[in-house]
Amino acid sequence: MQINPNLLFKALVPVLASTFLVAGCSGDKQQGGAPGAAAPAAPAVTVVAVHTEAVPLMVELPGRTAPYLIAEVRPQVTGIVKQRQFNEGSEVKAGQVLYQIDPATYQATYDSAKAALARAEANLHAAGLKAQRYADLVKIEAVSKQADDEASAALKQAQADVASAKAAVDRARIDLDFTRLSSPIAGRIGRSAVTPGALVTANQAEALATVQTLDPIYVDVTQSSADLLRLKRDLANGKLQRAGGDSVPVKLVLEDGSVYGAEGKLAFSDVTVDQGTGSVTLRAVVPNPKGELLPGMYVRARLTQGVKGDAVLVPHVAVSHDPRGNAQVMVVNGESKVEARVVKAEQSLGDKWVVTDGLASGDRVIIEGLQRVRPGAQVEAQEAGAPSANAANAASPAAAPAKN
Repeated sequence: MQINPNLLFKALVPVLASTFLVAGCSGDKQQGGAPGAAAPAAPAVTVVAVHTEAVPLMVELPGRTAPYLIAEVRPQVTGIVKQRQFNEGSEVKAGQVLYQIDPATYQATYDSAKAALARAEANLHAAGLKAQRYADLVKIEAVSKQADDEASAALKQAQADVASAKAAVDRARIDLDFTRLSSPIAGRIGRSAVTPGALVTANQAEALATVQTLDPIYVDVTQSSADLLRLKRDLANGKLQRAGGDSVPVKLVLEDGSVYGAEGKLAFSDVTVDQGTGSVTLRAVVPNPKGELLPGMYVRARLTQGVKGDAVLVPHVAVSHDPRGNAQVMVVNGESKVEARVVKAEQSLGDKWVVTDGLASGDRVIIEGLQRVRPGAQVEAQEAGAPSANAANAASPAAAPAKN
């Protein structure tokens, strides 16, 4: 028997319609859920309770190194350089001879001055004897008063000639000594501007060499005058306490990012503000026993400017920034709800931020699970370092499987 397709389709339409209607109703019940179904669990977060403590406040300032002492060696007499008695870049001592200028002409001048002094002293001796004789003879009127006066004047002139000759000898000896150029200070000497055979002139503009004392060494840093004023006010009103008494410790960060091993101290603060930059120069003295620091090096100086007695240390992972650039943290309040708290994070200390405003002792700051929460959300807070709820349940005797 042949079945008509049109009749078969008409017979199946009511059946299919009822089937879809039943399925739709069943799905609506499943989506609506039972009236007594449990609400989704609050997300778990890890918090750390913060506490106020005394924290040193540090500032990092740019600066450059400068020699502790510096002396430019220049000739004070004219002549030909005969010898250079040092190695470039070596350490020299105070008083060490660096150059020898040809002393021949100055030696001759010195010898001539000594001879002139000897002649003047001889004339003085003769004039003294004559003046003494005339003084005795004038008493018995053996010589005239005029002759005695002339003898006395000749004696005084002879004395002046001796004094002048002595001064000439001293000057000649000084010039002769100047042919030996010595280092006025101890330190490291740089390159030489002349070689043996060069003609040098007295008090010339170009230095023959430069000696610098590099241990200790100066570090000149600049700080904004506004920051300096704020620091002084905070110290005056008690917001900050002085660290280390009158001395301010200084740590250096070198150009490669490494921290210099020796610690220096702040020497003084300049009394003039640079009109172009509005900054004040601070000078620190830093030990340099190994000669690692050279003049002109760029460094960053970390200065401990005071101690904040009520600061809070917050891990780096807990601090984020809002669209305006303000630092903020997420805090769990007493109702186990999340609050966004704007804070003032002034500096980093190790792996934590130093927060000076926005948090109080006992606040619970979220350090894990931040991506799962938002302000106002209910959370399940767990102290950092405490075992998790799942781990506690697994370790409890009730969670152990029953024995047969």
